[in-house]
Amino acid sequence: VHPAELLPRMRAVYVMTSQLGFDALLWNAPVHTWGMPFYAGWGLTQDRLPPPSRRHPVSLEQLVHASLVRYARYVSPETGQSCTPEVLMHWLGLQRRHRSVLPASVQMLGFSRWKESLANLFFKGSAIQFIKSEQLLDPRLPTVSWGCKHDTELTAHPHPVNRVEDGFLRSVGLGAGKTRPLSWVVDDLGIYYDATRPSRLERILLDDPFEDSLQMRAQALREAICHTGVTKYNLPGEPWARPAEAKRVILVTGQVEDDASIRFGANRIRSNLQLLQTVRERNPDAWILYKPHPEVLAGTRARGSDEAQTVDWCDEVIGNTPLQHLFEIVDEVHVLTSQSGFEALLRGVPVTTYGQPFYAGWGLTRDEDLHPGVQARRTRTLNLDQLVAGTLLLYPTYVSRITDCFTTAEQTLHELQHWRASPQPGATNKWQDLIQRLNSLLGKMRLRN
Repeated sequence: VHPAELLPRMRAVYVMTSQLGFDALLWNAPVHTWGMPFYAGWGLTQDRLPPPSRRHPVSLEQLVHASLVRYARYVSPETGQSCTPEVLMHWLGLQRRHRSVLPASVQMLGFSRWKESLANLFFKGSAIQFIKSEQLLDPRLPTVSWGCKHDTELTAHPHPVNRVEDGFLRSVGLGAGKTRPLSWVVDDLGIYYDATRPSRLERILLDDPFEDSLQMRAQALREAICHTGVTKYNLPGEPWARPAEAKRVILVTGQVEDDASIRFGANRIRSNLQLLQTVRERNPDAWILYKPHPEVLAGTRARGSDEAQTVDWCDEVIGNTPLQHLFEIVDEVHVLTSQSGFEALLRGVPVTTYGQPFYAGWGLTRDEDLHPGVQARRTRTLNLDQLVAGTLLLYPTYVSRITDCFTTAEQTLHELQHWRASPQPGATNKWQDLIQRLNSLLGKMRLRN
């Protein structure tokens, strides 16, 4: 049992020289000592031994300041720099809060080997059993599954199922390349991209009071994201020049068509080609850019069966131009369920959705094909900072690349910024850029063939 859970209820605490007596003083509990610890003899404890003559009565505040502020030295685990005790207490409190909401024991179904090592970071403090088949599940233990991958097999499981997915501030590099993510979301109701049922994110966006202090924090985070240009994958690339004749430029972002976000988040439009055709039909005079999904361009995920025809429905197919650069140039972003729509909202770009992404239906997007059932659930009008607070501050779990411990969205943004600016292990930035350009060129060739 953690002492902090007991001390508020204690009528008295008896010690020899234990530091628990000092902790009890912080909780205003009467303390009796049989030795002479550093906090005894100052008139704050009931002491069985006479105090040294050099000790005289002080206030509790003076004792705390001398012990925790003036005497001790602190180093931030995340920066390696000197810090205040308040900074360290905030960090330690974050570790305890995250650990406290995790089950003591959990079984994880269908995790690949490399994700098993990640699970030990994001479920730090839990005893984890990795299960390869649903027949081996223990009905007495809570279960964690990757996304909606095993929903059919888990329908009869007696315990609620937590679903895990990558978070929205992820990495420098693609998940298909096994680049370590810095954030996961753990959802006990559904998962954010599954619009067929409520998710924990949807519940947060519906019910959280979003106090002013939280919204101010979200605003600062949003502005920092825009200033640094951080996105989900943070891939390098070349700039794109807006043609002089382009009066209105619309960016359409492609997705991996067999991805769960389309299976569970799309409505009538269910392919990149259908999306482009619809955007072109409704915006015949616009200059339409089509940006295929980076994993399709890299060849690590399959393109759509008819995705080669997308070149006939847009003005340009662009490959490795970074999203953050395009957001500064285009007039609108049109998406099916892509997270790029959320990233565009952060930067003040108008967004039109043709599916049911988590950020649609809250009054911030123009929604062309929102299912009535989703509309019936998402009844609250949000401002942008409330959406950011729910999506980036309250919903995900972040783990530091520096400490392997829980961290904040702000620290994650800082680490992504430095990660992006640093050469990857075993390769220079020059070679990384060349590889990215070749992947982009090959991706464009695949779209045309």
